[in-house]
Amino acid sequence: MATTPTPGEGMTPTATGGTPSGGRQGVEAVDIVVIVLYFVLVMGVGIWSMIKANRGTVTGYFLAGRSMWWGPVGLSLYGSNIGSTSFIGLAGTGAASGIAVSAYEFSGLFCLLLLAWLYIPVYISSAVTTMPQ
Repeated sequence: MATTPTPGEGMTPTATGGTPSGGRQGVEAVDIVVIVLYFVLVMGVGIWSMIKANRGTVTGYFLAGRSMWWGPVGLSLYGSNIGSTSFIGLAGTGAASGIAVSAYEFSGLFCLLLLAWLYIPVYISSAVTTMPQ
């Protein structure tokens, strides 16, 4: 007479005590294709940007000849300011203390916009290329 296995019998739980690892493990061909396509795309954008920009001058190197679209600039600023610690930390703090954290972060947006509105004209009129200048 066959016995029915108890739930979880024959399955090894993960090290964190989460769900059992019953799925496939390892790198599949699709994974490699996606990674290779990603690297080809990043290299293509980098080479295209290098050829397009005049990197022979300071303005061409640091400011892309002052001809770059605002989208990549904004995404670069956002990416350098926000990281995984911000997402994890803000989520944990928000869960612990409520919406006050969101209100604080949201007010920072208005402060940054105000400072940009005040200082950007000064930087543009003085032809500043990098912050140490």
